[in-house]
Amino acid sequence: MFNTHDIIRTRYPEFANRHRHTASALGKFLGMLLYKQRFEQFEQDHPHLTGFDFVEAVLRYFDFHIRLRESERARIPSTGKAVIVANHPIGSLDGIALLHLVRQVRPDVKVVANDILMAIQPLSEVLLPVDNMGGRTARQSLMEIKQHLSSEGALIIFPAGEVSRLGAKGVKDGPWSAGFVKIAAAASAPILPIFVKGRNSLFFYSLSFLAKPLSTLWLVREMFKQNHRTIDARIGCPIPAEVYKANHFSAQQLAHLFRKHVYRLGRGAQPLFKSVETVAPAESKLLVRRELQACTALGSTQDGKTIYLTTMTDSPCVMREIARLRELTFRLIGEGTGLPRDMDRYDRTYLQLVLWDDIEHEIAGAYRLGRAADLIRESGPEALYTHSLFSYGPGMQRFLDHGLELGRSFVQPKYQNKYALDYLWSGLGAYLRQHPEIRYLFGPASMSRLYGSEGIARMANFFGTHHNALDLDISARNPFTIEADASNRFAAEFTGLDYDQDYETLKDALAERGLPVPVLFKHYANVAERDGVAFTAFNIDPDFGDCVDAFVLVDLQRLKPRKRKRYLEREMIDGSD
Repeated sequence: MFNTHDIIRTRYPEFANRHRHTASALGKFLGMLLYKQRFEQFEQDHPHLTGFDFVEAVLRYFDFHIRLRESERARIPSTGKAVIVANHPIGSLDGIALLHLVRQVRPDVKVVANDILMAIQPLSEVLLPVDNMGGRTARQSLMEIKQHLSSEGALIIFPAGEVSRLGAKGVKDGPWSAGFVKIAAAASAPILPIFVKGRNSLFFYSLSFLAKPLSTLWLVREMFKQNHRTIDARIGCPIPAEVYKANHFSAQQLAHLFRKHVYRLGRGAQPLFKSVETVAPAESKLLVRRELQACTALGSTQDGKTIYLTTMTDSPCVMREIARLRELTFRLIGEGTGLPRDMDRYDRTYLQLVLWDDIEHEIAGAYRLGRAADLIRESGPEALYTHSLFSYGPGMQRFLDHGLELGRSFVQPKYQNKYALDYLWSGLGAYLRQHPEIRYLFGPASMSRLYGSEGIARMANFFGTHHNALDLDISARNPFTIEADASNRFAAEFTGLDYDQDYETLKDALAERGLPVPVLFKHYANVAERDGVAFTAFNIDPDFGDCVDAFVLVDLQRLKPRKRKRYLEREMIDGSD
């Protein structure tokens, strides 16, 4: 399983070469100290086990368990990159048990471990090496760690780099290294805090005071004292990258704060960082598919996708998956509700337009549709989602009488930069062909706070200036305002005389922040003639990540001829122009 002679040769090559006999004797002594015979017997009993199978066998051998509240298990992100940080009270089985716990939700999880643990060959496939004892980490190891996160993997790190020690305030980790902060920040990964409750023997802590290096090796013997034990753990909510990056603390200061955050979690105290609940796990693909097949199909594409129309009542499982994917998608652009699913009361009365991938068996994107006249007739104007964001004046009645509210549109990340949004609009066109009484499409189009106040102000200025021909009697309930000096500056930037020139100015300004013009803004601006689409009443939505929503209205009678042909006059949906 591991060879003590190899450990000496690897860690102390000069000593091993110069003093071979002494090194050999030391290797034998370490073998006895580290229960080498027991490890070898375990290896003989389980020669075929590696990775997580080996982890399970180790935990069975020691009858060692980790216990937590079931509600907190759901906080482990089921998908996407994540850096998981925890204290390390036992220094052995606690790490293995935590790996096993996370693996039940994230089969892709790996743990950063020192090269002594890497010497246990059956574990090597679930470990990523780092030299905690020597204080150095090879560039190749860092590349492997970063690659794992870039592949949307989950990573467990014990930032102390060693076992907790006994001090004046009890058994606690030493100072946390800032490496995990830098790794997580570089990948823009959320950090999931976990507190583990446990301790070693009093002899171990006494030995730590007298001979710390020897006590580290003694951890192997301590591991055998953890037989038949169950330890408790507390899992906090993930802390988004934009939260821990949105301050002026150094990486080392953040590491210190995260350490305090974890120990406060263990005491049940108020957390230091603002966190969000983990996005809910995916629904059963089989159940989602079964519900959709019972719904109305509006059309299909040449590359294996189908557009369905359904409701929350008819397809509850589909609705939960849509809500999960909404939250997952919106969080990536700094929006979202912060809840496991983005679902509200309007979903009960609105229609859901769903793009289903028949090959991958998953939802690629969706739109929420609401017949304004029907909703108002049944429950008044409060039945409209947009009514919660904007105040409608009497002059809006003619638009509402023949309007369809659109909202909560998303294309999940893996389908972006493809035809997904176009397919959704083709499905929307199929619905509109069945309802010729609808003339207007309206709804909110959001700008993430990632654009910053100046970026949002620029977009509000540009779209509000160039797309304002429609006379809309509407105002924002929580208005986004542009300061006078900024307004004057933007007036000079955007003359309002040359659309293309002003648009290039806008794109260049946003590009300085590494951001594009939002997809829906581009789409709505291009789908109709300039006098057939309006952007107005910019509203701050505190319940959706403080994004800014523009009220957008499109007059279907002013669609551009090419768009009309594509969306309203063609029966088949495909991936060509």
